Amino acid sequence: MNNKSFDALKLQESLKLLDEQLLLGDAPSTGLVVCGGSALIATGLVMRTTRDIDILAFLDNNVLQDSEPLPEYLLRAAGNVGRILGLPHDWLNNGPASQFRLGLPEGFQQRLQSVVIGEKLTVHYIGRYDQIFFKTWASADRGGYHVSDLLALNPSEAELVSAAEWCMTQDVSDEFHEILRDMFLQLGWQNVSARI
Repeated sequence: MNNKSFDALKLQESLKLLDEQLLLGDAPSTGLVVCGGSALIATGLVMRTTRDIDILAFLDNNVLQDSEPLPEYLLRAAGNVGRILGLPHDWLNNGPASQFRLGLPEGFQQRLQSVVIGEKLTVHYIGRYDQIFFKTWASADRGGYHVSDLLALNPSEAELVSAAEWCMTQDVSDEFHEILRDMFLQLGWQNVSARI
């Protein structure tokens, strides 16, 4: 692991420091909904490293909210943490914010795994079921390590069919449907391909 990538320990360290910076800056209590590699690592679903922490949304007073734009107080705190730990400027980002606006799987919020980091920061990690949905989408769209993550989650046929059905609400084109079916065939999930 290089010093710019996160494993479980560095993830914990950076979030603890972020909480401290929020406290020093007298920031409001902040709830981050986190997906991607950092959520896989933090929940113990996949043992790997990642280069950033992806904020999908905010959770405030039990209400999911758009994470775009990131508030100035959070950017300032993240910038301080980045300088202290030598992280890339975008180590904390809202790259997946558009996914929140496109729509989330049904029951998403109830499956979040919440971790109180400190006085100012709570992180809500997406769980295995939603990771399967997001990783199916990303695998069809971009391939690469997303496919490895999807395989590591060891999804059942029923979970993959549900994920595929959700993905087809994100992109309703016939082309995407074919990409999805072909991907399942290539990964050895012929039954899933046939069922969608």
